[in-house]
Amino acid sequence: MSLLELNNISFAYSKVNGFNLSEINLKIEDGNFVSIIGPNGSGKSTLLKLISNYLQPESGYIKLNGKNYKRFGRREFAREVAFVSQNSFSIFPFSVYEIVMMGRNPYLGFSGFENKSDRKKVLDALEKVGILHLKNKGINEISGGEAQRAFIARALVQEPRLILLDEPNAHLDIKHQIAVFGILKNLQINEDVTVITVSHDLNLAASYSDKVILLKSGNLLMFDSTENIFTKENIKDVFEVESEITKSNVSNEISIKILPS
Repeated sequence: MSLLELNNISFAYSKVNGFNLSEINLKIEDGNFVSIIGPNGSGKSTLLKLISNYLQPESGYIKLNGKNYKRFGRREFAREVAFVSQNSFSIFPFSVYEIVMMGRNPYLGFSGFENKSDRKKVLDALEKVGILHLKNKGINEISGGEAQRAFIARALVQEPRLILLDEPNAHLDIKHQIAVFGILKNLQINEDVTVITVSHDLNLAASYSDKVILLKSGNLLMFDSTENIFTKENIKDVFEVESEITKSNVSNEISIKILPS
């Protein structure tokens, strides 16, 4: 059984806007690392918001582990799916520890107070993403890459089956982009978590993904392996640029070089 199933999903923001996602059909297996790619305006973030239950489809249905989204309560859903948005930040001076503890909200009792087990899970998550030493720092006092790790840790303490991320490497330098994707890959492998992320970086998507969703103008063009997705023909068709694709003889990793026009 697939972990996530999207059946004939369609969505439009408004008739004035003109954008719509059309009849999206997907089955994503448990334990996969999936990247969503496509040009601006192709529907990447919209698709992720539908999967996160932030938006509801106009037609079709989504199932998680065979259960229709409509049958989930809010707390139950938050224990299964965690969402790290593109603009995850706080205008309040919360500490890193407090931000991550917010991820335990679906498990807190009527009192709203955390217990020893909750505190241990938060510290463990901070250690897994490499920022335990920053737990008492204000979330707005640390770098963008460190803050992104904190929000990933917050998602992790929800103990979800599925983690969704909208451009987790946006506004980060190359070092932190690679570090964030490395953390996500480790969580996929070591925590048995399925990861779905929107990415503008084709090389990161090619290096870390098991499968890739390719969108164009609200349509699902392909859902396939990195080897089948990242071809010169697909990149030309979707992104309207010429490219050079190479594959390492040692690691089998695919590398995409965009050629000047």
